[in-house]
Amino acid sequence: MHFALCTAYFAVLLALAMYGLHRSHLVLTVLRHQRHLRHLKEGVPSLPTEGLEDRCELPHVTLQLPLYNEATVADRLLEHAAAIEWPRSRFEIQVLDDSTDETRALVRDKVEALRARGLDVVYIHRVDRTGYKAGALENGLTVAKGDLVAIFDADFLPQPDFLRAVVPHFIADPRCGMVQARWGHLNREQSLLTRTQALMLDGHHLVENRARSAAGWLFNFSGTGGIWRKEAIESAGGWQHDTLTEDLDLSYRAQLAGWRFVYRENVVTPAELPEDISAFRAQQFRWAKGTVQTARKLMGRLMRAPLTPMQRIEAFFHMTPHFAYPLMVLLSVLLLPALVLMPATNVKAMLMIDLPLVVGTTGSLAGFYAMAEVGQGRSAWGALRRLPALLALGAGLAPHLTKAVWEGLRSMSGEFIRTPKKGMLQGRYRAAADLPITESALCLISGASTTASIETGHWFATPFALLFTFGYGYVAFFVALEQLARRNAQPLPASGSEDLAPSEELAA
Repeated sequence: MHFALCTAYFAVLLALAMYGLHRSHLVLTVLRHQRHLRHLKEGVPSLPTEGLEDRCELPHVTLQLPLYNEATVADRLLEHAAAIEWPRSRFEIQVLDDSTDETRALVRDKVEALRARGLDVVYIHRVDRTGYKAGALENGLTVAKGDLVAIFDADFLPQPDFLRAVVPHFIADPRCGMVQARWGHLNREQSLLTRTQALMLDGHHLVENRARSAAGWLFNFSGTGGIWRKEAIESAGGWQHDTLTEDLDLSYRAQLAGWRFVYRENVVTPAELPEDISAFRAQQFRWAKGTVQTARKLMGRLMRAPLTPMQRIEAFFHMTPHFAYPLMVLLSVLLLPALVLMPATNVKAMLMIDLPLVVGTTGSLAGFYAMAEVGQGRSAWGALRRLPALLALGAGLAPHLTKAVWEGLRSMSGEFIRTPKKGMLQGRYRAAADLPITESALCLISGASTTASIETGHWFATPFALLFTFGYGYVAFFVALEQLARRNAQPLPASGSEDLAPSEELAA
């Protein structure tokens, strides 16, 4: 029993450390390709505004705006879309509206107003949501006028110079299939939750995307804030809705078909982060389940494709990161019996076994997110200060995302649950969620582990047990609070807002 427990415990730690080593490898890749990254950052020179309207040789661009019950943000999105600088004779806006609420009337009125201003705006409403977002995009693509197709979700604010900055890549390279811009964060400083989310997304954009782009590995369109060559979409098999991450699926199929992708870190599109832990958890569930489904669909094809060994390895880690969540849940469950049954090791043993595992998991995260902060001109200390909160939030999400991984392994497709947007409203949106019974139970177990680590002298385990306790407790408390407020229709405090100073101080 003792041997089996030790084996299971260290096997889980080693598996998590492998993902940590992969993060470290991404950081080193960015450092190794600094010169190439500077070239990518500069990109192809943007088109000047002077005389732009008369450039009839420029490609026709269709801007697709998929909507579903987005009354709080639809007007703002359409105003920003209308302000994009591009010849009006070469620019089309498609409003792909699957809404079932007042958004339909609101958007129709806005479309008519934009048409009166001389814009080519098409309103497309589907009777049913077959294929969800992927179905709406594919439906719009069949009648799109553009050779290039830009896509923005409802909570994004496309900037006026977006097309001037990214379209030159397609002109310069006929095999350029997609250009992805970086996401900005409108409400980064709203709460502890939004600051932590912003850090997580910055890690993806400013470390993962930069490393993969610079090294020539495969990377993905992020679902919004990017632009495609229409031919690349069609030649790769079009938008398909047998997974919940249609963007990741199409990205890999297009690159396997020979299309090249470009990442522009200095072209930034602001967007709204979920301010509600239930909405954030639902968003992460969809991404986790869809990524696992895409791995099921394409992993075999990727491993057989004429790719370099590093391209295959990176594709494997790119498609399997969510398997770390079941490992985290298992680790938090194994921690208590391991602390009780395994005697405290001496300092030498801890330095030989525990310390390398700690560095391989937590140390890699510190370097990863510090690079993300530095990459946008911020202090690395800001990332290190938020790291405990990020670790705790990851632990708190682990049970729900473990369920997502399991569902992704069991079935393809599924319902596309949209992330509610606050927009310009002063009242807060509320997302539905089950009461967090599993998180509450794991919080109690991790609390017992914290006590056991102190009593038994397992000092390396104490901070991890505390993080598990805080993470499970944080998610359980705010999900329960939000759902009670939702049922009672009461005003809702922001998750981790500034009036919760003790929680923030503990996380930092």
